[in-house]
Amino acid sequence: MLKVAMISTGEEVLHGDITDTNAAWLSALLFQRGFPMSRRTTVGDQLDMLAKEIEHCSVTADVVIVNGGLGPTTDDLTAQAAAIAANVGLELVDEWVAAMEEKYAKLGRVMPETNLKQAMLPEGSEVLDNPVGTACGFAMRINRAWVFFTPGVPSEFKKMVHEQILPRLAANYANTSARECIRLHTFGLSESGIGQSLQAIRLPDDFELGYRSEIPFIEVKVFCPQDHPQAPAIVEAIANQLGDNLVGHNQPLLNAVGELIEQKEYSLAVAEHYSGGFLTSWLYDDEYLAERVVQSWILGRGNLPKEHHQAPMEASLSMAQAAREKNQADIGLAIGTEQDGHVVVALVTPEGEWAQQVSTKRRYATRDFRYVLSTLGLDMLRRWLEDKPVLGHSESLQRIDQRENRY
Repeated sequence: MLKVAMISTGEEVLHGDITDTNAAWLSALLFQRGFPMSRRTTVGDQLDMLAKEIEHCSVTADVVIVNGGLGPTTDDLTAQAAAIAANVGLELVDEWVAAMEEKYAKLGRVMPETNLKQAMLPEGSEVLDNPVGTACGFAMRINRAWVFFTPGVPSEFKKMVHEQILPRLAANYANTSARECIRLHTFGLSESGIGQSLQAIRLPDDFELGYRSEIPFIEVKVFCPQDHPQAPAIVEAIANQLGDNLVGHNQPLLNAVGELIEQKEYSLAVAEHYSGGFLTSWLYDDEYLAERVVQSWILGRGNLPKEHHQAPMEASLSMAQAAREKNQADIGLAIGTEQDGHVVVALVTPEGEWAQQVSTKRRYATRDFRYVLSTLGLDMLRRWLEDKPVLGHSESLQRIDQRENRY
């Protein structure tokens, strides 16, 4: 099997100042295209360490992708490290100097001399075009491997991978193992519970199940050969086991609700107390929901009428109803006040009203609890839009009280 390695560079990546989203993105992409990674490392801005890692990967892998360190500053050391690993010198590539000068000229600026460093490449390397930025990529043979050097800026990196690297891999390496990953997003189930319920499903050869837990969701991943004829039946069997806790098929809950509410052309008004605007901010991450939110109220903690504490269920339903009526929205969604660890989430629609007062079975940080409650509200909306029971089951929440009134 083809061995592919990736080296991420930079002190900011090594020490966690920034999240290495490039590595996660590339790993998933190459897996789907049939070129799964066998090694992934991160090296700081240390010339000798980077050169040694490039050399090591070049004798243990067939393809190496090095990300970052191609800028004009003194801590951008990748080209120099590549030259050391390949035991060659650096040379000025006139064609890239001209390309950079043209880029600056279009901006009405003169290229700084420091940018010449970005055209100093190892002898014999091939330039990989970067139409977005000033850092060209380059490719070269080192020991047994083809090594591709790419800029760290995500937009530049992704474009170079798609336009320069993937076509070369497809042309030079036989690919008989392209796979796909089908993602089933769940809310309200535990990883152990899901694993137990799926034990009865017999997977064909070359099928694998994976799980990813990130509060408050658990994602079930089905890895299989691309376009496998048994994949739809296997996914359907898994979906049946997950039941109405399945909140999104190949898309998160937020996007699934966004598509549903756009299809039905409903408008939405939101009222929040304990969540403090968390739900509203989250809704704006989806283009459809952002267009459908007509109003959002955030109630301050110091100005709540006493009935919010005396009758939290009725108060939260009133919040949802008032938000709906005053803004002439189709749907009202509210998250009430917190009292002794209990919070009410309420939904009001043209067909009825639902509310549930919940507490957690495990201890959450405040932000995580807001996320859980916002998810609970969004899931209630999803269930209503899909004509499923609005008040569902959750293994991590305890329902203290509930109300359901269909019109």
